[in-house]
Amino acid sequence: MIPKETVDKIFDAARIEEVVGDFVTLKKRGVNMIGLCPFHNEKTPSFNVNVARGIYKCFGCGKGGSAVNFVMEHEKLAYPEALRYLAKKYNIEIEEEELTLEKQAEQNERESLFIVSSFAQKHFTENLHNTDEGKAIGLSYFQERGFRNDIIEKFQLGYCLDTWRGFTDAAVAAGYKIDYLVKTGLTIQKENPESRIQNPEGQAENQQSTINNQQYFDRFKARVIFPIHNVTGRVIAFGGRTLKSDKKLAKYVNSPESEIYHKSNVLYGIYFAKKEIITQDNCYLVEGYTDVISLHQAGIENVVASSGTSLTVEQIRQIRRYTQNITILYDGDSAGIKASFRGIDLILQEGMNVKVLLFPDGDDPDSYSKRVSYEELKKFIAENSKDFISFKTSLLMAEVQNDPIKKANLIRDIVSSIAVIPEAINRSVYVKECSRIMELSEQVLLNELNKLRRKNLSNQQQKNESYVEDVYVPEELLEKQKGISSDDCAAQEKDVIRILLNFGKEKVIVTSEDEEKNSVDVEITVAELIHMELAGDQIEMENPAYQGILKEYANGALPDANHFINHPDPIICKSVVDLLSSAYSLSMNWEKHGILVKTENHMLKRSVLSALYSLKVKRIAKMILENQKQLKETSSDDDMMTLLHQQKQLSEAKKHFSAELGRIVIS
Repeated sequence: MIPKETVDKIFDAARIEEVVGDFVTLKKRGVNMIGLCPFHNEKTPSFNVNVARGIYKCFGCGKGGSAVNFVMEHEKLAYPEALRYLAKKYNIEIEEEELTLEKQAEQNERESLFIVSSFAQKHFTENLHNTDEGKAIGLSYFQERGFRNDIIEKFQLGYCLDTWRGFTDAAVAAGYKIDYLVKTGLTIQKENPESRIQNPEGQAENQQSTINNQQYFDRFKARVIFPIHNVTGRVIAFGGRTLKSDKKLAKYVNSPESEIYHKSNVLYGIYFAKKEIITQDNCYLVEGYTDVISLHQAGIENVVASSGTSLTVEQIRQIRRYTQNITILYDGDSAGIKASFRGIDLILQEGMNVKVLLFPDGDDPDSYSKRVSYEELKKFIAENSKDFISFKTSLLMAEVQNDPIKKANLIRDIVSSIAVIPEAINRSVYVKECSRIMELSEQVLLNELNKLRRKNLSNQQQKNESYVEDVYVPEELLEKQKGISSDDCAAQEKDVIRILLNFGKEKVIVTSEDEEKNSVDVEITVAELIHMELAGDQIEMENPAYQGILKEYANGALPDANHFINHPDPIICKSVVDLLSSAYSLSMNWEKHGILVKTENHMLKRSVLSALYSLKVKRIAKMILENQKQLKETSSDDDMMTLLHQQKQLSEAKKHFSAELGRIVIS
């Protein structure tokens, strides 16, 4: 358990803009910062970070909270693990007892997979540097590829020994459960201990030992290891390359899908590249592990790889968190380039800008970066990066030659790429460029473009594909859609608690009576005024989170916003963040122009009483409806008289507060 003093220290140190900034590109807007939400797909920023309050709020999907909540939501961590994550980020030491094997087993499965993967990385790295086999085979291979020691250490490269169970036995001996070794794919499990075991490379060997009548062997046997990190730097998977010449062996073996590793969502090198991607406002996309490592060694760090898989929408959206610009770096393989055209269309479809660079024949990013200087490499990339139209036409025109049919098909191919671009202005620019290059009328291209877009829209409707627009749906509407009655007090309760949170400590003047029944002005806090008004009429909040917040102000306590933002009850925490967040703010300082804009704090007492009386009127209206229902159902004369008397009192109370509310609004 983490001591409270340490938890407080973590909360004090964690800067919301720094924590969120590790995952989202934030830009200043007024007093807040905005960016694209990492929790849902959007093209227009609706994700807000309030630096002063230390909270985030997305007005598109509704998610919000503190720095700890963000880490919990984004990294799918439990509360204690999120605190440990932030403690590590801010170099805060956590003094807690070492986990026993029993407590390790109690860790949630996802965290256990992370822990096992971290152990594996350290084990493989240790093999590379401190075993004779690792140094002679693995380390010498990396050095022959020209990788410096600092780069080898940076990417935590390793080696798996040429034994059947070397890693598996070491992990089990260290206390890690075999189930987690299998679930991460580090260990392969094969049943039937009587049979000879077949390893993934097609070779067989007698199994020497079994665990629970199962046979196990290392997936990455005799391979150099490339750990794969998530965006926060945690190891989630591995790629292993064989150094043997046997053509029957797969050159690369990768970790299978697991709870922490989904191949289509992961970009190799994103952890090492994200800050430089933001700085350069561009991301270089390459094919393999060694391309990324070589470019880093050459001084270019804003580079990631799709790790040999076809580029996916999820990978593109991950890049889009940091930049709108992608430059794809290809080697000279024409067939491979054509196969990747679909990836370019996906990038365009996500509203991003894409350029393409083709290295000279026989070169790829790895080889080219090793034979030229940093300045030459930067110059080559800058001078040879082309927009996708120029690249596609120059690549395919050689095949077209003077064949008009092939040229027409090429034009349709390019226009089909333009058609997926969501922004009309961008489409228009590309049409002009295509018209210039292909020496064709803009109108002809526009006609074809519109035809394709209508066809795409029709296909989408026929497939009944759901598309979520980037719009904000008011919470009141969502609540009604969930079946919440329109006569509840949700909106009025929300307004009262919002004012309490924002202005609870502020002072207002109210009129009271002294012991001699004389009217006197008394200065009290807004919190005291709200508590007094609600307690006087015995009103409790119907919303449990709001009632929980209200109780925290009992007996004169005046907790600040941070108390609730970091509240251990996640429901209270989320409710408070929602109440403290606003999608709108005054965009300029009107007072310096001599114009006084009356904000809520200028009319504080009026706002407090208006919110309280609105709640009371709504609550009384509900009581009147309930009373009328009982009047219809009762058959007792005594009960009817009592209910009629109550109805009269309720009507008078509603009339009184409505009148007070009217005076407040008019004044």
